[in-house]
Amino acid sequence: MASVTSLTASVHQRLADALSAALPEAGAADPLLRRSDRADFQANGILALAKKAKANPRELAATVLDALPANDVIKDVEVSGPGFLNITIADKAIVETLAARAADDRLGVPFQQDAGTTVIDYAQPNVAKEMHVGHLRSAVIGAAMVEILEFTGEKVVRRHHIGDWGTQFGMLIQYLLEHPHELDHEAGKGSEKDGEAAMSSLNRLYKASRALFDSDEEFKARSRDRVVALQAGDAETLALWQRFVDESKIYFYSVFNKLDMQIDDPDVVGESGYNDMLEETCRILEESGVAVRSEGALCVFFDDVLGPDGNKVPLIVKKSNGGYGYAATDLSAIRDRVQNLKASTLLYVVDARQSLHFKMVFETARRAGWLNDEVKAHQLAFGTVLGKDGKPFKTREGETVRLVDLLDEAIDRATSVVREKAEKVGLTEEEIVENGEYVGIGAVKYADLSTSAVRDYKFDLDQMVSLNGDTSVYLQYAYARIRSIFGKAGDRRPVAHPELELAPAERALGLHLDQFGETLAEVASSYEPHKLAAYLYQLASLYTTFYDQCPVVKPAPAPEVAENRLFLCDLTARTLHQGMALLGIRTPERL
Repeated sequence: MASVTSLTASVHQRLADALSAALPEAGAADPLLRRSDRADFQANGILALAKKAKANPRELAATVLDALPANDVIKDVEVSGPGFLNITIADKAIVETLAARAADDRLGVPFQQDAGTTVIDYAQPNVAKEMHVGHLRSAVIGAAMVEILEFTGEKVVRRHHIGDWGTQFGMLIQYLLEHPHELDHEAGKGSEKDGEAAMSSLNRLYKASRALFDSDEEFKARSRDRVVALQAGDAETLALWQRFVDESKIYFYSVFNKLDMQIDDPDVVGESGYNDMLEETCRILEESGVAVRSEGALCVFFDDVLGPDGNKVPLIVKKSNGGYGYAATDLSAIRDRVQNLKASTLLYVVDARQSLHFKMVFETARRAGWLNDEVKAHQLAFGTVLGKDGKPFKTREGETVRLVDLLDEAIDRATSVVREKAEKVGLTEEEIVENGEYVGIGAVKYADLSTSAVRDYKFDLDQMVSLNGDTSVYLQYAYARIRSIFGKAGDRRPVAHPELELAPAERALGLHLDQFGETLAEVASSYEPHKLAAYLYQLASLYTTFYDQCPVVKPAPAPEVAENRLFLCDLTARTLHQGMALLGIRTPERL
């Protein structure tokens, strides 16, 4: 089905045409339409237009009204203040537009054919290291943007740029070579138990190898030789390195499974995936003059990146000892994603503290011609997860919080909340456990996604699993409550009735439902998933008001009124379900 024209777009076009008719010399004019608490919409564009034309704004507003043809969308327009237009939408237009949305599986949201290809770099854990709370935001925000962009028509290529290369592997591989049974345990495929076993082995091996490295100079020398062998592609060394990668993936996948996220092997292309490109990347940059030699290192300089001493701080692509910096890998990844994956957009979901690095990398890629007006890169920077005290989230011992511990606690808290309500709804023990997982993981994701990514946020589980306020639990219960209504509605079915006059709460809910597609378009273009979370919270809040003020089942309204209200309930539930799914959050039917 074709996308549904929103009421906002419909009114905007009618006003723009009337403005052009009233003041043809102004050309195309923007009515500056927005939602208003004085009417359904307010148009403020006449003020700027009148100033430009040196006309009286109220007189111009009256001329615009005369030029506005009779139509079945706008019920009433009045001139307010110095020249604002307050616009009221016809009830019939609201219901008919919503009925068109309800008839479409996509709720009338446009699907942009040939929108482009976006490569999203997100969820970047490190091999042989435990995932901690600092890994949460990249995974959650990135996964949501994947779903949102795909839903709006973008071709999305996922890339998990895991840390799987570097000098620390010399120490690990050498220790494993000398203690060959340290990673021996029954291999699994990503279950929680398999993940714990894999991480336990990796942790034990890492601590033992680090202790030996720090205390034994001969082992330290052998470890450094092993780094050289790894970088030279020695078969035995690479085979042992691959064991670390495979073992780590078992652990990664167990954590991502707990996060209810799909991670596939082909999407995991770590630092090592670009090794064969590094030297060519450096050669291209040096031969083109983008990078220059400075004190033996290959560097790129920028006029606006200065150190405390006022000297330019370079992006080091290749070190003076011949080793490659992170920049060489990141620039090679850009080359691969643009030239081989045919990306039109590169989206990096990376900690805000790396903003300067990526600013320099992107500018270098532009100078080299890999990025341009047709191919753009954007860092979706995110802030830090804080504890209740407003400081970086740590354990009582001052250590970084393990991600799996944090998720387990969220599930435990949420399961307790679900169990309190379970008897009233009649949930089985299996449903309690399953819903506890959905609510707990949803609470963690929503707390993250409802905050503007660039801001820090406080991790407060008590608030996250609360039934009140801006939480995923509130939204999940709103959805479940709507679904329960249909079990009480008897033989009545949701049917749109455009001929009915709407109550204020019905109008407010309907107008908000109509903005779902526009909200998604804005979120997709600005990479701001918190705006979708805000939309859904407002939708649930408007539904609560509607439910309180507009009886659906008891006391029973007239049959056509009941059908129309059931129609609003159904469309609200579908919109909540779809919106939450795009954020990666489940909506149980019974809760």
